[in-house]
Amino acid sequence: MPERVVVITGASSGIGARTAREAHDRGYHVVLTARSADKLESLAADLRGPNPACAVPGDTSRWADVARLRDTALSAFGRIDAVFANAGQWIPTSFLNPTTEPDDWRNMVLANVLGPALIARAFVPHLVVTKGHLVFTGSVAGRIVVPGQLYPATKWAITGMAQSIRAEIAHTGVKTTVIQPGLVDTGTAAADRSHEPMLDPGAIANAFFYAIDQPGDVDVNEIVIRPAGQRPDR
Repeated sequence: MPERVVVITGASSGIGARTAREAHDRGYHVVLTARSADKLESLAADLRGPNPACAVPGDTSRWADVARLRDTALSAFGRIDAVFANAGQWIPTSFLNPTTEPDDWRNMVLANVLGPALIARAFVPHLVVTKGHLVFTGSVAGRIVVPGQLYPATKWAITGMAQSIRAEIAHTGVKTTVIQPGLVDTGTAAADRSHEPMLDPGAIANAFFYAIDQPGDVDVNEIVIRPAGQRPDR
């Protein structure tokens, strides 16, 4: 069986970094991208051995960077078996009493919606070849209404996008999964929620591998995972 290759976006910290370490430990060839070049290179330097990681710094909301990521992965390994579209960002928003800048709103929407769309556009044709797996990071916030917040709308979009992709490619053998975490301890939680229960990023990495390790005739479409004790309306 050929050695498997996984591409992970948003890989420099949090969920992405933890998933990258787990994938490396499981023997995958790992191709990593994130905007933070220093953190990304540091992580890649840790992932050595017979399957060293490949770091490709970039911004997934820019097509040129996404195309370079794809081309680097194919040039290095010749195949792509799984893609984790995990990159994203959160900022607080309010439509009534805004305190964050419009450009920051724009950047969040680009990172959370356009970025995953470009990743899918670039990688789906190559996942068809391997009958691979496309995994998105959504959020439980995308299943509820949060007053004044734009972030949940971007995560609603991820669920709709994944369903649209699945409808187009179901006949190809490519699988799609949206992982919808509750609060995760990535250091980015809002100050007013820092006291609430949080998942370790490893729980999301476990969910990723649960999805992609299923038998060929099983397609796990969504995984909702909250820390024990998190309210269902949060």
